[in-house]
Amino acid sequence: MPGRFTQPQVSKHLRVLAHVDMVRLRVEGRRHMYSLNGEGLLPLVNWLSGFSGLWNERFDRIDTLLAEAEAQAQRDNNQGDPQ
Repeated sequence: MPGRFTQPQVSKHLRVLAHVDMVRLRVEGRRHMYSLNGEGLLPLVNWLSGFSGLWNERFDRIDTLLAEAEAQAQRDNNQGDPQ
């Protein structure tokens, strides 16, 4: 099934995230409990926020294109209607 990860793959990724302090690890016997570290995620959030203007602009352009396509489809449908 696409999108499924094996336990070793997940463990490897969690170790990397723990190494850069994006998640915290708590060991209880054989269980490893991970939780998000908000402070550790802050640099990522700050970096991603620099792209928000770009994405907002692109989404606005998509909205405009969709509205234009919808208006054109409506005009095309109205031209085919008998009077």
